[in-house]
Formats: sequence, structure tokens, C-alpha cells
Amino acid sequence: MQHTFPWVLRTCAQIAAGFTVTLLVGLSNAHAFPDKPIKLVVPFAPGGGTDLIARTLAVEMSKDLGQTVMVENKPGAGTLIGTDMVAKSAPDGYTLVVSSIAHAVNPSLMAKMPYSTEKDFAPVSMIVRSPNVLVVRADSPYKSLKDIIAAAKASPDKLTYASPGNGTSSHLAGALFADMAKVEIKHIAYKGSGPALTDLLGGQTDIIFATSGSVGGFIDSGKLRALAVTSAERSGAYPNVPTVAEAGVPGYVTEGWYGFYAPAGTPQAVIDKLNAATRKAANSAVFKSKVVSEGMVVQTGTPGEFDAFVRAEIVRWSKLVKADVISK
Repeated sequence: MQHTFPWVLRTCAQIAAGFTVTLLVGLSNAHAFPDKPIKLVVPFAPGGGTDLIARTLAVEMSKDLGQTVMVENKPGAGTLIGTDMVAKSAPDGYTLVVSSIAHAVNPSLMAKMPYSTEKDFAPVSMIVRSPNVLVVRADSPYKSLKDIIAAAKASPDKLTYASPGNGTSSHLAGALFADMAKVEIKHIAYKGSGPALTDLLGGQTDIIFATSGSVGGFIDSGKLRALAVTSAERSGAYPNVPTVAEAGVPGYVTEGWYGFYAPAGTPQAVIDKLNAATRKAANSAVFKSKVVSEGMVVQTGTPGEFDAFVRAEIVRWSKLVKADVISK
């Protein structure tokens, strides 16, 4: 055992050199990131709160990252189409999904998923929390939450509430309201806030628990009337609008939220760059001026904090689905 064969030495040297090159290339790629445009996939139709957040953040992130950050809308199947597209994208940081509460509830709500919510994504950062706002048309006969409860009790399942899709914060807020108020109202799901609001304004549906970002302009213009907010406290954007709990359903609280995910396997160095860019953009004066006025609250953090939050949300909504509070 005193002599080592030359080919063994050469093989070991080649393996070590190959490993070193691979490591250096990986580090170099992470250091160079990004060197091409980044895509934010919004799994809803244009015009809703998710779209507003994505397009505003895209502009601010582009400034920081030195590359174009573009938005692509991929609506359908309760966010599954757009989210699945990102799950199956290259794990290089160039394709992100703008996730919402649907990301946490879909595993319980959907009989079959094309991806694993907990295994196929790498958390980047939470962006904002957002109360939903219960709104009706300006010419609606319903002037208060108690009016809606009374109408629903007088004619069970006649009243309709729109949502941007199954599993969205709007859907969940409406279902939770119906359960806690002990009323029957019919859910009408759309492929995004835009189409849902179009039908509400056109009189095809009666109410919607919309994201504050999607209805702020309509409230300001007088086309929609806000009756209640779903958060625990009144919204700074609508200080004169009571909470659902104040307006007649004690104990009612639910909020929407938004965050970024990358495909699983995305290098940590890339995730860290995206996290830093997201936090900087979300806390910029431009972004805050757009979302805070819509009732949203900026809440960024580490990837780990976002991951822990969403896992807790998955457990929470799973219990409500199993209890038949949220219909599959």
C-alpha cells in the first residue's frame, strides 16, 4: 500500500477539479443574477389586486435589479394554471408566481393538484396583507351588512356573491361570512377580479368581498358602496366603514395576503437577491403610496418567515374545509 497508481491520482484530481469548476460556475451565475428579464406570473385576469401589486412592484424591482421585470397574467382553475406554470419552470429565479391565500387553501379545496404546494416552491418573501371589503353597487337596496343578512334569511340562496375564483380571499371571506352569519348565499366564481367586478357593476351578482386594491377606485368614484371590511380593525383607507364584526357578525376576521414564490431548487443566493429586491420595492414610497391608500398593509420579511406563515395558513384553512365551512 506504499504506492498509489498514477491513474488513481489523475482521477481524483479530475473529480476535484470538476467539483471546483461546478461550484465556481454556480457561484458566478448567482453573482451575475439577473442577466435577463424576470417574469412575475399573476394567476388571475388583469384588473385585480394581485395585478396591481405585481405591476407596481415590477417597476420598482426593475430599478434595483437592473433588468426588466415583466408581468404575465395566467388565470384559470382557481390559480392552478399560472401557479403550475411556475412550479414547472427552471429553478433559476427568472420566473416567480405572485401567490395569494389561494396558495394555502387549494391543497384542501382541490381534489387533485398538478403540483405539491409544500414541495415544489421556494419562498421568496411576503409582500402585503389586505382586508377584503364587502361592496355593493351604488344603486343597491342594501345599505348595511344587516340589510344583507336580513335579505339572505328572507330568501335563502337567492342572494349571490361574486369572487375572482375558488380559493381566493374573496371566496373564503364570503363563505366564512355565510357560515358565521347563519345565512345561505350563492357563490359565483370568475377568472379574476376584473370579470367579477364587471358583472357586479352590471347587476348580474349582488355583492362581493373584494380585495381592497381592486375596488378602491370604484368606491372613490361612487360606483360601489363599501359596507364592511373583513379585518379585525377598521382600515385606514376606509375609516368610516365598520368591520364585519362591528356590523353584525361578532368574531368574524379574515385577511388576504400576497407573496412571491420561485420554483423549488432555486439557488439560495438568487432567492436572497430576490428577497432583498422585493423588500426594497415593497417599502418604497411609490409602492406604499399605491397600496396603502387601497387599505393594504406592507409586510415583508425573510423567506423562512413567509414559509412559516403560509404553512400555518394551510393548517387553518384545512380545518375550515374539513368542517364544511368552505365548500369544495
